[in-house]
Amino acid sequence: MPGEKQTAVKYYVGVDVGSASVRAALVDAFGTVVAHAEQPIQVWEPQPDHYEQSSADIWAACCSVTKEVVHGVDASLIRGLGFDATCSLVVVDKQFQPLAVNSEGQNHRNVIMWMDHRAVSQVERINATQHRVLNYVGGAMSVEMQPPKLLWIKENLPKSWEKVGYFFDLPDFLSWKATGVTARSLCTVVCKWTYTSDRGWDDSFWKMIGLEDLVKDKYEKIGKLVLSPGEAVGKGLTPDAARELGLPAGIAVAASLIDAHAGGLVFYSAFEFRGLSAKRESQKFTVGEVSETPIFVPGVWGPYFSAMVPGLWLNEGGQSATGKLIDHVVRGHVAFPELEAKAAASAHSIYTYLNSHLDLIKKSLPVGFLTVDLHVWPDFHGNRSPLTDLTLKGMVVGLTLSRGLDELALIYLATIQAIALGTRHILDAMQAAGHDITTLFLCGGLSKNPLFVQMHADITGKPVVLSKEVESVLVGAAILGACASGDFASIQEAMAKMGKIGRVVQPNHEHKRFYDKKYEVFLKLVEHQREYRSIMNSL
Repeated sequence: MPGEKQTAVKYYVGVDVGSASVRAALVDAFGTVVAHAEQPIQVWEPQPDHYEQSSADIWAACCSVTKEVVHGVDASLIRGLGFDATCSLVVVDKQFQPLAVNSEGQNHRNVIMWMDHRAVSQVERINATQHRVLNYVGGAMSVEMQPPKLLWIKENLPKSWEKVGYFFDLPDFLSWKATGVTARSLCTVVCKWTYTSDRGWDDSFWKMIGLEDLVKDKYEKIGKLVLSPGEAVGKGLTPDAARELGLPAGIAVAASLIDAHAGGLVFYSAFEFRGLSAKRESQKFTVGEVSETPIFVPGVWGPYFSAMVPGLWLNEGGQSATGKLIDHVVRGHVAFPELEAKAAASAHSIYTYLNSHLDLIKKSLPVGFLTVDLHVWPDFHGNRSPLTDLTLKGMVVGLTLSRGLDELALIYLATIQAIALGTRHILDAMQAAGHDITTLFLCGGLSKNPLFVQMHADITGKPVVLSKEVESVLVGAAILGACASGDFASIQEAMAKMGKIGRVVQPNHEHKRFYDKKYEVFLKLVEHQREYRSIMNSL
């Protein structure tokens, strides 16, 4: 907590809603995290590929962690509040009460998570229209975006559809809860809803896909007022929200960002958006590239104008559920109980212990070379970029009958390498389309894992720059609040003052030939998977 000598410092609160938890941080005007807190949130999976949450549960967690980080702080020093969140869909009625997104009629489960894949049929029909808005999502819309989810609700939950008052992207729901204003962020509506900063909504698209009802009420349900990220929303924090959050009423609340983009704000002073790649992670792994001119990349979302920083174009590629994949592989292994016990006994996390175990078994080899005979294709939840193929499945080649901790460590390593190889696959597509990517900027949870970072450097052959502040996504959310407060002239100024660069991890170029071969195998895996499908489809 800040001492008496720091009373002149201004503070901002950043709240980050991830897939499994809500985090908050108190951040000063120099981008230093003074306090942070975290609380889990519930996820329901009523059937395969259906993932739901509760907006009430999420908001309660936001209130809890925010109260924790500001406890004991002079309230007059807290100047602004910023939110980032996953791009999940929140559904409420005309009185802003939760509406069920499930056939069980459970109204408290009113959020369709970003990773939900229930709307496969709907997205296939949307993509079949070849409407011009699809040019700005890599040529094909993802099932993780909002239009197919809206169409699914209309076709499968007609009672909920009739009662709907508002559909919110989760970041926008949070700014509404804080201010009572139904404004949307340019980031959310451009990246996930087909809005464009120059033309707004395209009536013909919504009519073509069967959602003409949204046009009839002039987009009241999905957003009439759109603000740039960091712009002040309404008159600031309402008295009710202030009481729930433990913050002063009336402080500035910023238009929000999608979580994947919030981390990118901390790197402004380092690369000044000169064609370098900022990479962020939550449960998904996102590859973002900003440029001064639009570049269209097949299979990569965007280009999105002013979606993260005013005046710049953003491309976004990603791999879905990477954090969940690593957990799935590790926790599902027969040796996991042994790992858990040994990690607890050594007072380390399971991943720190696995990294140490790999160092023990590598002998004279570089640790990455341990997977010479073990290869993973990481699309256990379909491929988002650059193949945009929901039907792809995960693959593991090279398993044996061994069941011990060594084998668990190896499959963990191979999975991390597969995610890095997937990143290289996306980067290749972006560079082939005209992007010039020389450096990777990495933040989020997986950036805390040194093995994950080093594998990305070695496999892509590019230096990886880390944020000085470990909780960089929370700093990004706080930057939004700082911008909204008026303490900085622009979001760019807030980014430059509060973003700090930390360590740079260089690739080991001596390992290039090995990872080039691994990448060759990686591409063969998906080629073979499609061949196998073709064979079986010929029945």
